[in-house]
Amino acid sequence: MEKTSTTQLTKQEKEQLFRALWSVADILRGAMTADNFRDYMLSLLFYRYISARYEKAVRMELGSDLPAEQSLLDWYKNEPDVEDFENMMVQSIHYVIKPQYLWSSICEQARKQSGNLLSDLKDSFRHIEEESFKGTFKGLFSEINLDSEKLGKDYAERNKMMCRIISVLEEKLAEFDQKGDILGDAYEYLIGQFAAGSGKKAGEFYTPQQVSTILSRIVTLDTQDPLTGRKKELLSVLDFACGSGSLLLNVVKQMKENGGKIRTVKGQEKEITTFNLARMNMLLHGLHDSEFEIFHGDTLTNDWPLLKDSNPVKPVTFDAVVANPPFSLKWEPDDETSNDPRFKNYGVAPKSAADFAFLLHGFHYLGDGGTMAIILPHGVLFRGGAEAKIREKLICDDNIDCIIGLPSNLFYSTGIPVCIIVLKKCRKSRDVLFINAAECYEKGKKQNVLTDKHIDDIVETYRTRAEKDRYSRRVSLKEIAANDYNLNITRYVSLAQEEEQVDLAANHAKLVGLENEAKVAKDKLNGFLKELGLETV
Repeated sequence: MEKTSTTQLTKQEKEQLFRALWSVADILRGAMTADNFRDYMLSLLFYRYISARYEKAVRMELGSDLPAEQSLLDWYKNEPDVEDFENMMVQSIHYVIKPQYLWSSICEQARKQSGNLLSDLKDSFRHIEEESFKGTFKGLFSEINLDSEKLGKDYAERNKMMCRIISVLEEKLAEFDQKGDILGDAYEYLIGQFAAGSGKKAGEFYTPQQVSTILSRIVTLDTQDPLTGRKKELLSVLDFACGSGSLLLNVVKQMKENGGKIRTVKGQEKEITTFNLARMNMLLHGLHDSEFEIFHGDTLTNDWPLLKDSNPVKPVTFDAVVANPPFSLKWEPDDETSNDPRFKNYGVAPKSAADFAFLLHGFHYLGDGGTMAIILPHGVLFRGGAEAKIREKLICDDNIDCIIGLPSNLFYSTGIPVCIIVLKKCRKSRDVLFINAAECYEKGKKQNVLTDKHIDDIVETYRTRAEKDRYSRRVSLKEIAANDYNLNITRYVSLAQEEEQVDLAANHAKLVGLENEAKVAKDKLNGFLKELGLETV
């Protein structure tokens, strides 16, 4: 996977960039909802990124043949072997954008307030979708409606609005262009801001970075390597409910920061808007189109050919599986679902909550030496019926490695506390590690926050399987069986403080002493009153 620039923005510079981007969003905010202007802002950021990246690669390739003062469009007009050059760029950078469709060309039109900008912008989006990546990213800009009346009541007003947005966005971003690779951070920031600003609907596709980091660090741990404690390579990683892709990208980040690498990441997303966000997000963070695949489809019906058409006895598997699926989603299993290879040995999750259907889907495609980490509501730990049977089978097969209880109000989509379940197919211990981190957070304005220390404590406790009072405990499978396979965290790691024992004899003696002191004081007071000829008390 591509190396990114070592130049990084300082915290202060990032905050300045983020404020600048949010001020651009203000242009649209009065005319449409957060969900709508999110699509415009993120699409334009992505468009600018791939255009700038392509132009930079072209200039590096051509060197002195393309002077800084000469535009790529002029070079194209005088170059007889453009097709050969483009084929070379495909080999180098994996895509091509013809000069007239580049962001710089559109920006020039915006600066001149060109009446054709809107039409040319549509052509640029179409070119990128259908030609730049040889058609592998069709529909990428399908959620940005350039004909929307929310941009203006007629073509002229809409054109003027887009000219303004593009001009202001370019002005704000140009200030940071020499600071390094900024747009990946900018994209993640805006996704987070949109999720925070529009509540549950936007929050469904966004896993807070602090929670993503816990899952990512856990699945990249290598307990067999005492020196680094991290895996050197993951051949493949799956997130079957990937949303905007931030969780997958966090796994990539964790591997890179520790000198490791990932061959390929795979994601699946049902909602078309977030499917497109995820594809853009991967490219924005420097992954080539050959290094990732995001599939638009329904995980529960398993309609991804990559997975569905694989051998049910020995399916395609992944070194790591991470997921933050929708909580307690209602679903419609049919008569054939019980024979689905994913559920056949465990049972089918109830219609009222697909939590275990998601878990079993990911677990089915987990490799023997891999680790799976999934975020779920606490109900999966103790609910009865079909879920109790699935839970019992996973416990008896020694597949549940760890249960981590997180604080409430960490997510934009819900205020309830959630848990992380870590699963493995080949374990060496006959116990389950419980970590109760419900009280480990800092209070934020809207959401609670996990600090770096909170994250480090959770991951290190998981790595060492250390037991700590009121925090973590290894519980034998025998004890769990004695509790009817109930995995409720507080049953094993209670946060209740033991009440201090009251010493009745000592307290009685103290009261007697106080009464005696009071009697002495009263007698003394009455003596003074008597001397003054006043009535005693």
